Amino acid sequence: MEQLSFFDSRAMEPLAARLRPQTLEEFVGQEHLLGKGKVLRRLIESDQLSSLIFWGPPGVGKTTLARIIANRTKSSFIDFSAVTSGIKEIREVMQQAEANRRFGERTIVFVDEIHRFNKAQQDAFLPFVEKGSIVLIGATTENPSFEINSALLSRCKVFVLQALSTEELTELLARALSDPRGLGGQTIRMDEELLRALAVHANGDARTALSTLEMVVLNGELDEKGAVTVTKETLAQCISKRSLLYDKKGEEHYNLISALHKSMRNSDPDAAVYWLARMLEAGEDPLYIARRVTRFASEDIGLADPHALSLAVAAYQACHFIGMPECTVHLTEAVVYLSMAPKSNACYVAYEEAKLDAQKQLSEPVPLVIRNAPTKLMAELNYGKGYQYAHDAEEKLTDMRCLPESLLGREYYRPAGEGQEAAVKERLREIKEWREKRRTPGK
Repeated sequence: MEQLSFFDSRAMEPLAARLRPQTLEEFVGQEHLLGKGKVLRRLIESDQLSSLIFWGPPGVGKTTLARIIANRTKSSFIDFSAVTSGIKEIREVMQQAEANRRFGERTIVFVDEIHRFNKAQQDAFLPFVEKGSIVLIGATTENPSFEINSALLSRCKVFVLQALSTEELTELLARALSDPRGLGGQTIRMDEELLRALAVHANGDARTALSTLEMVVLNGELDEKGAVTVTKETLAQCISKRSLLYDKKGEEHYNLISALHKSMRNSDPDAAVYWLARMLEAGEDPLYIARRVTRFASEDIGLADPHALSLAVAAYQACHFIGMPECTVHLTEAVVYLSMAPKSNACYVAYEEAKLDAQKQLSEPVPLVIRNAPTKLMAELNYGKGYQYAHDAEEKLTDMRCLPESLLGREYYRPAGEGQEAAVKERLREIKEWREKRRTPGK
């Protein structure tokens, strides 16, 4: 292969662009889709693609796969960007595709960042996908279930691309140092240990890995013969703060808060603190985490340890008063405490079950016995008749029924018996037994 000179226009391109794979054989990663005999590879090799969506994090090869398809297909291939295009451009492309169809030529339309299109723009593709005027290939970093219209999504096969492993990125970086299209025309000394560290830093993103390698080489030590040596110090300077894959409004945001919540529920403080750190170090609002921790205190602990809610609220207040980075220790205290506290979801279950009944019976009248009677007319209508004031009773209990007639006997709160809720469970059992002994049938 011809070596690129410094003055070659391609030599001025970023390393990631110069090394973009041209064939499936050059492609790194996604073996679950592109390995020998796998479904996506077969579809590409046979040029029999139907409409599909590539979904995955940045830098895993979504656009590269589209380019490989463009090189292999006998169809007309139209490259389209959701960032720079609107309804007008979509219509123009669809008219071109319709003209191609009339002449018996299939059209593949690739839409990069398809999630950026609004509903009306996505709807503009739908009739042409339905009648086969185009084969749509969309690329997105966002969950298609939320970002792609259901009608359009139902007509597309979704392929999930995964973040590249450290081993795959290390292989890619080694190739970049030897490939003439990349840095193969230079003498570069860089230990495999440093390549692996750079791969770890890239966090599954090939584009980040290659861009960082290019920066590291440019900042390496140049000797009198023109050879470049990359040292640990050079690498450390170029990757002083690791970029974490995190979008405060995207799916990863919800994945991480779910991981924190479920780690605490599973009484795993080590995992909980790790997921807490992942979010905070990526720039998450500590007050958002504190609110979720407060919810957890009642949803998953409740009366098994009533102090959990107080501590969670105190952590929220501390975060509000102090802010980052000092409030990390307050959130850590709350997360560890809640992880180790006894667990009960009895309060959560009680409300969810009562909510279902309430939604079905929103017009169910309040029993007369527990209504107020502030006027003479209301008293004449038996409002409050038979009401028993618990504080007047020796046991501070009465056998008065407070649920609507249609719900008599329903039980929503069922204590789990963990931690302090064991005492609550016993107290509730005693109350129910006391009432059963004093009630007469129909009372």
